[in-house]
Amino acid sequence: MSRQGTRLDTKNVNSELFTLTYGALVSQLMKDYTNVEDVNKQLERMGYNIGIRLIEDFLARTGSGRCYDFRDTADKIQMGFRIFLGVTPTITNWSSAGDEFSLQFESNPLTEFIELPDHCLNLKYANVLTGVLRGACEMVQMEVTSWFAQDQLKGDTVTELRVKFVKRLEDAIPAGED
Repeated sequence: MSRQGTRLDTKNVNSELFTLTYGALVSQLMKDYTNVEDVNKQLERMGYNIGIRLIEDFLARTGSGRCYDFRDTADKIQMGFRIFLGVTPTITNWSSAGDEFSLQFESNPLTEFIELPDHCLNLKYANVLTGVLRGACEMVQMEVTSWFAQDQLKGDTVTELRVKFVKRLEDAIPAGED
């Protein structure tokens, strides 16, 4: 016999499980490293490793081709957040040169159940996202930097992730394989 009316939303359950698992990871890093800056570096490094693998899945799912300009890149990054995290950030605050923009999140799924203790105010809790962007973009021959300009965990009204184009990377052939 099945119960009526107790149907679980698997997408919501998966999202919450991911959020809680990420929280446990950050908590363990805080125990392993005495310096918060070391934790921030580890989160970015982990994100980078995720990004260099995630881009393949993104390209396979979307059939996307090469980006024509940085605005096209911004649109594809927005699509990636929707596909992999279930949120659609707003693309805003373009620089006059067109080489920098912001992704604004009304809610960040990584921080859904989180409150930072006072001794962790320098922790960049969602820093894994900056690494994901760097790793994914690097795999498609684009060097970017990204950082959090605003963070809801630190009292801001939105979470704002800035992304800046640095340079286009050239395809490199390993020495001896030309």
